Amino acid sequence: MPSDNASRDMRLQVGIKRQMLHAPPTTLRIHRRFVARQRFNLLGAMVATALLPFLLRSVVTPIDTFHPSSINSLLFNAAAVVIAFWTRLSIETYPGNRSTHVILPSIVVAHATMITILLFARLPYDRLALVAGFVAHILWSYGLYFSVQRYIRHRIAIVPFGQVDRLEAIDNVGWQRLEHPSLDEAVICDGLVADFSAEIPPEWEALLADAALQGRMVYQVKQLFESLTGRVAIDHLSENSFGSLVPARGYFHLKSMADLLVALAVLPLAIIPMAAIALAIKLDSAGPVLFRQRRIGQAGELFDMLKFRTMVHSMVNGERGEAITSDGDIRVTRVGSYLRRTRLDELPQILNIIAGQMSWIGPRPEAEVLSNWYTGEIPFYRYRHVVRPGISGWAQVNQGHVASVDEVHAKLQYDFYYIKYFSAWLDILITFRTIRTMLTGFGSR
Repeated sequence: MPSDNASRDMRLQVGIKRQMLHAPPTTLRIHRRFVARQRFNLLGAMVATALLPFLLRSVVTPIDTFHPSSINSLLFNAAAVVIAFWTRLSIETYPGNRSTHVILPSIVVAHATMITILLFARLPYDRLALVAGFVAHILWSYGLYFSVQRYIRHRIAIVPFGQVDRLEAIDNVGWQRLEHPSLDEAVICDGLVADFSAEIPPEWEALLADAALQGRMVYQVKQLFESLTGRVAIDHLSENSFGSLVPARGYFHLKSMADLLVALAVLPLAIIPMAAIALAIKLDSAGPVLFRQRRIGQAGELFDMLKFRTMVHSMVNGERGEAITSDGDIRVTRVGSYLRRTRLDELPQILNIIAGQMSWIGPRPEAEVLSNWYTGEIPFYRYRHVVRPGISGWAQVNQGHVASVDEVHAKLQYDFYYIKYFSAWLDILITFRTIRTMLTGFGSR
């Protein structure tokens, strides 16, 4: 048992560390932490989104201040704030879920839900207040993020047992490896992480229990790694932490119906742009307008995926060479380069969705020849076919185009992440990030 002097020395060392970690600019750090608190965020959003538009109406037309339409708009704007706040709080529990990816989708979904309820219930509403509330909600959330939240770097204490070493290679978090089973060492950390499958000594397990009792986040190393990287890294199916190898069936059927309805609604609007693209392809180079390629679908079923042709038709480098596109590929035409950058070459796949072969969101369908190759090189590669392939997916918005086996292995980890967290929210998030990808040309070749 340590002596009083030893205990005093240990407390002194911890105190010195704490002072060093809280060194100037301490005031700025505390200010940022306060402003970034969830209560401050929620209160500010309520004022900006619900109260200010209500007061704006009282200035523009004072006689309508307490009209039912104004009251309904006030209440529904406030409800949208609560929904968006709850959504972000649920998703951002893990630090890898970046606010910039979550803010806009959560706000759009929350306000769209409230407007839908207003319309179906035939309740009176103030259009100006609803629009002003939506805009103010976005401005407040992004303003708070860019002025304060993005400067705050998460700091997580590592319980030094098991497979935790790989975490320290991730540089978007400040890691602090604990030397003693004392919460004093983790006083400025946002949470703790441990490998729950490892043999953790009793005094360290007591530390984790005490942290949980204090309301501090205690992360499992696998889930934290997945959150920070957006990938599920496993070497054997027996090591997986999926819970079930089959994704949620209820959402799968709902998603299939939504895919079909959206495709039928979008097709009439896409006909004119598709006709213009077809004409441009014909004028740019010889060959067919559409490119057909045998791809692997759900459950390993083969289908012909449609795309606008983006390459010179006659240049073929063998089956595998034809299926792989490299950086600066000379086969890509002038029109094809633009179509690839904006992802407009994927528009004909609306027909694949209507045929039930593809989804809007899902793992990208691989060419048959490449799938056979990857299956021989990568363990359980075929597991990615458990869900319907999509036009866009989690790997596409995070990684872009791939070619080598190493890149495909990383892509597979992104696909597994999508399958493990298969949900409507992840599809919404991918949809918004796909729009950004189309505007920036990220990952195209």
